[in-house]
Amino acid sequence: MRDVAIVAFAQSNCQRDAGAQNEVELIMPVLQDVYKQAGIKNAQDVDFTCSGSCDYQQGAAFAFVAGVDALGAVPPIKESHVEMDAAWALYEGWLKIQMGHAESALLYGFGKSSPGELPIVLSQQLDPYYLAPLWVDTIAFAAMQARTMLDSGIISELDMAEVVSRSRNNALSNPHAQLKGDGDAASLLAEPMYMSPLRRHDCCPISDGACAMIICTVEKAEEWGKPYAVIKGIDHRIETHHIGSRDLSRSVSTEIAGEAAGVNNGAVDVAELYAPFSHQEIILKRALGLSDDTVINPSGGVLAGNVMMASGLSRIGEVAMRIIRGEAKRGVAHATSGPCLQQNLVTVLEAK
Repeated sequence: MRDVAIVAFAQSNCQRDAGAQNEVELIMPVLQDVYKQAGIKNAQDVDFTCSGSCDYQQGAAFAFVAGVDALGAVPPIKESHVEMDAAWALYEGWLKIQMGHAESALLYGFGKSSPGELPIVLSQQLDPYYLAPLWVDTIAFAAMQARTMLDSGIISELDMAEVVSRSRNNALSNPHAQLKGDGDAASLLAEPMYMSPLRRHDCCPISDGACAMIICTVEKAEEWGKPYAVIKGIDHRIETHHIGSRDLSRSVSTEIAGEAAGVNNGAVDVAELYAPFSHQEIILKRALGLSDDTVINPSGGVLAGNVMMASGLSRIGEVAMRIIRGEAKRGVAHATSGPCLQQNLVTVLEAK
């Protein structure tokens, strides 16, 4: 397998409502940022481009095509799209490089969740015969998962509040975060229930925004003369969409993906985990076998801002930039899709 370098990453601020800004206007600034970081002019200067988004958010078939306008894709480019978080666009770009079909790739993800009801929109990920017709939203499923864990004694409400408190405090240093603050766990526990046993702060916010990344072979990164972080392992797995057939207190797919990606092949300095709900961070930490020495979600994670279809790639970018800045030598990034951590992607990053 070839080592693949991450040479550039940019993300927009997480906004509750981007207002009149359309998706193209959200994408263009982050694209210009990564072009500048990599020292290239535009998408024609890379071999492959792949985006991640969700047509259901935009309410129209093939709505992702409009996002290509942000590339100025004339003359034609080699372009693809995944109806997933852009972390899976990274996976497609990584495969292109592994197969020798490209030496560099531009990846970007974007989403405007504010116009619709995101928890209901995401119910369309459910089994189309038995669950989707019931319109059970993502928060209800997460509440059932949290209740399972609380009743079995795996976690306590205090554990959940401590996750939120740390995330909000970490987000104070993140200029892109939507929610931040210095509240302690005790004050969070005093807040009313939202959907028992979840309080509002246990749930990630709804955010609009975009992010972009450029990857390439290590040889190309050296040619460009840019600092980089190396993707040493990447894997993703999915579990059954029958919720009742899963042990919701575990994330088996994360366990398998983490092992395949080589998480435990060395010490992990930093981890960015895509945990849309506070209790899920605890599940993911256990699934990946992370010790208390690992700094988890120093950006605040998605509890501080969750751009649907971009936050998974942002987790990878957050770790990569910390490695590039010399703040960490080895890190793990995680992305998820589907109810109750159904599908999970794990990436291991190291310094060159």
